Amino acid sequence: MNRILTLLIFIFSILTFESLAQNSKYEKSTFEVYGNCDMCRTLIETTAKSIDGVKIAKWNSTKKTMKVKFYKDLTSIEEIQKAISNVGYDTEKYRAPNKVYEKLHYCCKYDRKSNK
Repeated sequence: MNRILTLLIFIFSILTFESLAQNSKYEKSTFEVYGNCDMCRTLIETTAKSIDGVKIAKWNSTKKTMKVKFYKDLTSIEEIQKAISNVGYDTEKYRAPNKVYEKLHYCCKYDRKSNK
């Protein structure tokens, strides 16, 4: 009986440790993304979520901040920000190409910082 109990405790400990180890492989980050409306939110979040390894992507239009949770072995914060800038939205590290920004819907055009 003691062997069975010891074995069960051992198995439970391994499963708990493995579960904690898997969660630690995800990284959370918050960064600025400029935009205006719900159309912006849809494109920004969809773009981030389309990147392999991104688990959660939420953009706050009021604060102009993006919260992401991603698998750091599959992608990086730089890759996420580059992808968002490539669809027309400036981030704190990358400026969207002018040609792409100009194609955004008129309500999605935000005031761009000139020093980016």
